[in-house]
Amino acid sequence: MDMKKSTITVVGLGAGDLDQLPYGIYRKLTQASHLFLRTKEHPVVTQLTAEGIAMESFDEVYEQHESFADVYADIVERLFTAAETEGNLVYAVPGHPLVAERTVQLLLEQGEARGVQIEIGGGQSFIDPLFARLQIDPIEGFSLLDGTALKAHEIAVGLHTIIAQVYDAFVASDVKLTLMEVLPDDYQVTVATAVGVAGQERIETVPLYELDRLDHFGNLSLVYVPPTKEERISYRQFSYLKEIVEILRSPDGCPWDREQTHQSIRKNLIEETYEVLETIDDEDPDAMCEELGDLLMQIMLHSQMAAEEGYFTVDDVVAGLNEKLVRRHPHVFGEKSADDATEALANWQEIKAQEKAAKGIDVDNQSHLAGIPRDLPALMYAYKLQKKAAQIGFDWDDVADVYGKVEEEYRELREASEGERAGELGDLLFAVVNLARFLKLDPEEALAMTNKKFKRRFSYIEAKLKEAGRSFDETDLQEMDKWWEEAKHHERGGDGK
Repeated sequence: MDMKKSTITVVGLGAGDLDQLPYGIYRKLTQASHLFLRTKEHPVVTQLTAEGIAMESFDEVYEQHESFADVYADIVERLFTAAETEGNLVYAVPGHPLVAERTVQLLLEQGEARGVQIEIGGGQSFIDPLFARLQIDPIEGFSLLDGTALKAHEIAVGLHTIIAQVYDAFVASDVKLTLMEVLPDDYQVTVATAVGVAGQERIETVPLYELDRLDHFGNLSLVYVPPTKEERISYRQFSYLKEIVEILRSPDGCPWDREQTHQSIRKNLIEETYEVLETIDDEDPDAMCEELGDLLMQIMLHSQMAAEEGYFTVDDVVAGLNEKLVRRHPHVFGEKSADDATEALANWQEIKAQEKAAKGIDVDNQSHLAGIPRDLPALMYAYKLQKKAAQIGFDWDDVADVYGKVEEEYRELREASEGERAGELGDLLFAVVNLARFLKLDPEEALAMTNKKFKRRFSYIEAKLKEAGRSFDETDLQEMDKWWEEAKHHERGGDGK
């Protein structure tokens, strides 16, 4: 014989006082044999108490936990326990049960498994009186967000945004800091408390930086963020970047941008990358920010061209990257573990091998030198070739042997005929790259340092000529060499070492 399920009937106390409460909800509240409240901090509760209605609130639960998630879980567990022992009960929440009420969602998720029927008894949310009070037309688009778990990526600056559950100044402070990731500090926002409740309603519009300084936050408080099309805000939105690039490539856009192809701007991608590297070497964060933007523009252009051809969009690029990052970091997003960088790299390499196999690539029959981008600069390409070969034991045993190889290739270059010099020079450079690898140096970085050093010393010579009011035609190699040595002396701190 089936046992009859206990029932938890969830009703909403609305956004105002008792006069605004539907009669049906009022009857459920007054006739309930067991009435529980998420919080007694509500105008309707004050009036029900005056009428002698017995009820039990969960306000003390908020004091027992450090996070709202734990608070809500505890409240739900207590409700299920009460339903199992006391039978049917009524659970009243502010506003509407299905608007910004996490405890209700938890009840609905767990009710069947706990053998308790959950019924939604209705109620009025805070949204209707708020729209009326602020004269907002929701057809323009609006977003309702949870102030206790607000994330910057959730904020759409072009929509009316309502942030609920801003219970106190601490939540308001978190909301402020999150909004500041998207909006200027002086952006005007509105805090509304107890909208439509006579004698309790308070509505204030303040600059964002003053949001948490107001003194009327409570269970009936929320923050309204108006939509904007201000350039200083729109310019920070990735969606606006997509729109700009699409316009540039449109028939009404820029003639130059319209004419470009993947191949025509191919070199730009390389040039912009090297400009970013220059800002890294210069330790110039402002320049880096700008140059990373230029590099991103190349990615956006290639993605837009591909979208026009029906191949993929920039959203597909982002989706593929996100999926790959999660898949290749099982020690972060999955069940595996990695205590150090070596283990993390091993996980990464293992998953890359699995990905190749899934694509039909026979890893066992693939060359050990496969996987190096063929358009890398020759110095970097040589370095990666040697590293891959070394992984399977094709390598020198001792650095002395490498020095010997460099000396051998140098002699062969000196003895080479004119037609052999290019090949012999390449052999010498390849041997030097090997030496760099043995010394645990990046040959590209080492050469870049020497290039900078040469440029710095040559600039010293130019400065000396300028001081003397002379040109290169009016000096000789001996004098320039003297200044070169002076430049070296200054670089070494003047001690001649």
